[in-house]
Amino acid sequence: MPNSIIIVYGTNWCGDCLRTRRVLEKREIEYEWINIDRDKQAEQFVLEHNKGMRSVPTIVFPDGSTLVEPKFSQLVEKLTALGLTA
Repeated sequence: MPNSIIIVYGTNWCGDCLRTRRVLEKREIEYEWINIDRDKQAEQFVLEHNKGMRSVPTIVFPDGSTLVEPKFSQLVEKLTALGLTA
């Protein structure tokens, strides 16, 4: 069964990660933040998912789909498609 919450893999120093978190928090969307600098298993997941690249944010949605380093418009479009924005 897929996770029922959005999972955001990222780092504290990444501007795109900060933007993603702000988008989710502004819309009061629950998510799990995983810092890959502190969680080596999570870092390995990101590396495997992104062909050896440490690309963040890597976002996993409840439907099993992912977005990697999405632009603002791509993230909002995905959230809208999932019915998570007004």
